[in-house]
Amino acid sequence: MVITWWCLFLAARSIGMQAWIMASIMQKLITPLASSSEPPRNKVSVVGVGQVGMACAISILLQNLCDEMALVDVIEDRLKGELMDILHGSLFLKTPKIVADKDYAVTANSRLVVVTAGVRQQEGESRLNLVQRNVNIFKHIVPQIVKYSPDCIILVVSNPVDILTYVTWKLSGLPKHRIIGSGTNLDTARFRYLMADKLCIHSSSFDGYILGEHGDSSVPVWSGVNVAGVNLQKLNPNIGTDSDKENWKQVHSEVVQSAYEVIKLKGYTNWAIGFSVANLTESVVKNLSRVHPVSTMVKDMYGISEEVFLSLPCVLNSAGVSSVINITLNNEETDQLRQSASTLWNIQKDLKDL
Repeated sequence: MVITWWCLFLAARSIGMQAWIMASIMQKLITPLASSSEPPRNKVSVVGVGQVGMACAISILLQNLCDEMALVDVIEDRLKGELMDILHGSLFLKTPKIVADKDYAVTANSRLVVVTAGVRQQEGESRLNLVQRNVNIFKHIVPQIVKYSPDCIILVVSNPVDILTYVTWKLSGLPKHRIIGSGTNLDTARFRYLMADKLCIHSSSFDGYILGEHGDSSVPVWSGVNVAGVNLQKLNPNIGTDSDKENWKQVHSEVVQSAYEVIKLKGYTNWAIGFSVANLTESVVKNLSRVHPVSTMVKDMYGISEEVFLSLPCVLNSAGVSSVINITLNNEETDQLRQSASTLWNIQKDLKDL
């Protein structure tokens, strides 16, 4: 009887040793204490991994703004290549999980979804036709985003951004404060850089806004430009007008033309908009309540009666657009803002299938 039990003990020990030998390195190295990890708290997804999408993704990653990032695109090889390239450098990042797939399930539980996907304008193509083609793309993208992340905030970057922000709002069924267009946040950055450069100061020390459409009908708020609280219009009452001998108005023209110039030189713009999107992302995920000129619903503001999205100074935090600053505009600036709204509405009103 003793011999039998001893034999059984030796046999069990032998089996145990074999099992230990066969166990994986991970099983030998790590003793799990929790059954599963918690869902991400600051997951950011980027839809579209073109030049703009990747600039946004990299800018967000380098600023450590998310605890998980998901990338989505219809071109699988490019998507896989971008993911591999990033993961190979993940040692130098502080985002623990980066994933990619053409299936929108990969975006589940996102706190913020950045949409950069869309088609570019073809030579000779009307703006309305371009918008309509992008509407057809957004009809696939937006419902998928909302399906997997019903509580997310959507940040639209694709152009024409103001109209596509309206389209996203219509297709998503989400409240307007959770739909944000990147708007004139970049135009304002360009404006501040160019103005500050002429004044020989850093762009962060110049304060001024570009509002309205992200495009040709944007509105420079000359009445509010200042340095350290010193209003430049008081120093030069003609600033920004045709009567200005210093021709500061040219700066706004350079802002409007800058994207075209960059595209002419390198084929596309990406880095500045990437930095801009990371700036907006930080305000949302860190609940900063910072003021940004971004595209939001402006109906019943400044005498605008149509449902259009335009850039106004907005407070961004974890709720999305939590409030809009009632900036004081002079009569000319108010008229320009209304004209900007009218420009967009004349295209928007003819969109189909919304």
